[in-house]
Amino acid sequence: MNNTHMLPNRRHLLAGAAATAASLAAPAVVRAQGGPLKVGVILPRSGFEAGIGQDCQRGVDIAPGVLKALGMPELTIMNGDTESNVDTAREHAEKLISDGAQLLIGAFDSGQTTAIAQVAEQKGIPLVINIASAPEITEQGYKFVVRNFPTVSMLLNDELSSQKEVFAIAGAAPKTAVFMHVNDLFGTGMSKGLHALLPKYDMPYTIADEISYDPAARDLSVEVTKAKAANAEIMIVVGRLNDAMLLTRELVKQRWTPQAILSMGPGWYENQYTKTLGKLSDGPISLVPWYDPNKKLSQMLEAALAKTYPDFNLNTNHVYTFEALLVAADAYKRAGSTDPKALAEALHATNITDNATIGPGIKFDAKGQNTGVKCGAIQNRAGKQVTIAPKAAANAKLEWPMKPYQDRA
Repeated sequence: MNNTHMLPNRRHLLAGAAATAASLAAPAVVRAQGGPLKVGVILPRSGFEAGIGQDCQRGVDIAPGVLKALGMPELTIMNGDTESNVDTAREHAEKLISDGAQLLIGAFDSGQTTAIAQVAEQKGIPLVINIASAPEITEQGYKFVVRNFPTVSMLLNDELSSQKEVFAIAGAAPKTAVFMHVNDLFGTGMSKGLHALLPKYDMPYTIADEISYDPAARDLSVEVTKAKAANAEIMIVVGRLNDAMLLTRELVKQRWTPQAILSMGPGWYENQYTKTLGKLSDGPISLVPWYDPNKKLSQMLEAALAKTYPDFNLNTNHVYTFEALLVAADAYKRAGSTDPKALAEALHATNITDNATIGPGIKFDAKGQNTGVKCGAIQNRAGKQVTIAPKAAANAKLEWPMKPYQDRA
């Protein structure tokens, strides 16, 4: 869900247009056939998004054995660190290509992914996006970029539908909500989209207050005090890992437990969140792209993660990063070549039905977008995550309302 799917600003869009023009004039880089496909995996392994970037890396770490079991060709992984910075992401994309990467994967954060996409298109090297939701990335007319992750619009529509499904299961329709979100491009884009769609979905609640904050903040006490004063029944959040932990600690400190915390982004389902906060992490519901626990590949990934990282729960970061590698390996297998144009054509012809994520499978439209990706309603329960909705992917029943923080040992 970067997981941090920032919307690019005007400068990025102009740069994207320039990159498209340059790609038409520049010859594609041709690679020799044979041997493993060299895949540059670019993630925020350091900086304020490091926790999530490192979690995405775990999806890379468990991939070789699972891909081999699926009959997929071998991949050689070349790592790049965005340092949670757009300019650094661009530099590492260029360096990895210069060092021989034949395909790129990344980068969780939409601003960083936008920069990488511009480089990939300019250099004529395929990019498979693992996590990033800025719609503009697949609206540029790029020929070398595909995305197996929902756009902001897809996310919001699915998340609001999931909210209504959760309310129906709970038999409770909250009348008021406080909306808290990061003030970066991802958060502000989600805010605009949410307000635009609320009338369409005839949601039962009104927004009592909207509070934005810096994703790199180290103190959110003022923001939580303001949220508590709104006296809303539920809290809707768009944030990330660090602020999810800060918000929870402030909720405990200020002795306020909403009926529900509904997260429309990463952070609240992260392993670091549940491990750090223990019983205080139970209850929040994440409305995010997720995996279907009933699918065979999901069960293979759960087993692989349990073997390699026994203290971690399978989540969006692992699964969508793994599926990006699956898409790359599948395209390489069908293309029979590392030639970038052949790989790009094979990527656009992808049709994987036995995947792990919620939805019918992995298939890209003319713009390189998988339009079949679906969100789930995931609740933290005893240090793990269970799937509440949709019904076809559910493996547990909803707990509503949240247990008051002060009543937890």
